[in-house]
Amino acid sequence: MDNWNDLKKECLACQACALSAGRSHVVFGDGSESAEVLLVGEGPGANEDEQGLPFVGKAGKLLDDMLAMIHLDRTKVYITNTVKCRPPENRDPMNVEQAACLGWLRRQTALLRPKIVVCLGRIAAAELIKPDFKITREHGQWFEKNGVYLTALYHPSALLRDPSKRPDTFEDLKAIQAKIRQVCQRTAV
Repeated sequence: MDNWNDLKKECLACQACALSAGRSHVVFGDGSESAEVLLVGEGPGANEDEQGLPFVGKAGKLLDDMLAMIHLDRTKVYITNTVKCRPPENRDPMNVEQAACLGWLRRQTALLRPKIVVCLGRIAAAELIKPDFKITREHGQWFEKNGVYLTALYHPSALLRDPSKRPDTFEDLKAIQAKIRQVCQRTAV
């Protein structure tokens, strides 16, 4: 059985794919290790690679603001990515890279046992909800797998590029807040 310290130590030494050669830091995750809400992005960017923490650049600031809108912060959720090392030039992670990292995410999820998983963007949703996930049509919809509720939001980077998506995201955030109130015992929102 895994524990957080051993899992993180093992992940920090990972060289299962080519991304490990170009990283400064493995971006394992951040937040409460007993959170009922798990947020999953696609992969670290330059700021995240530099600091070893997920969502710490402009997109991270926006994510913090989004969480604050529904009375959450990083101490109440756990945040990670589908891949733990930065893809070059912030390109989308390749399937082989995602496959190499999927075990880390599964083991993190098994330790956390979240009640709600929020996918941040299309790539995370395609990995966790369904392979043909269409973010423009299916954001904010709820899916249930093994007693866990999953949904997807536009990635904060997409919202920075296209602010016209923000009203939809606000509605999606309110739905997440309602779902937390419905299924989570320890997370007050």
